[in-house]
Amino acid sequence: MTAVNVTTQKNTVTVTDANGSTTVQSPVTTVVTASTVGPQGASGSGFVLDSSAKVDKSVVYYQANSSEFKADQTWTIETIVLGGNF
Repeated sequence: MTAVNVTTQKNTVTVTDANGSTTVQSPVTTVVTASTVGPQGASGSGFVLDSSAKVDKSVVYYQANSSEFKADQTWTIETIVLGGNF
């Protein structure tokens, strides 16, 4: 895993990574972007989502007969409560 160290001394910030370092002095405004790809989590076990029929403002719900979570026009924020006041 790549580590990024940020050190602040006397109104300067130095960002150092494997590719080098960048120093920013105050009050000069500079944008410094440091990014690294982090570890990816495991995929969800037993979580199947069918969103093929999703519509605007769909609500995700579980349908037992298909053993799937769904997002479709059956339940939206307009249909889930009386009058659509969600």
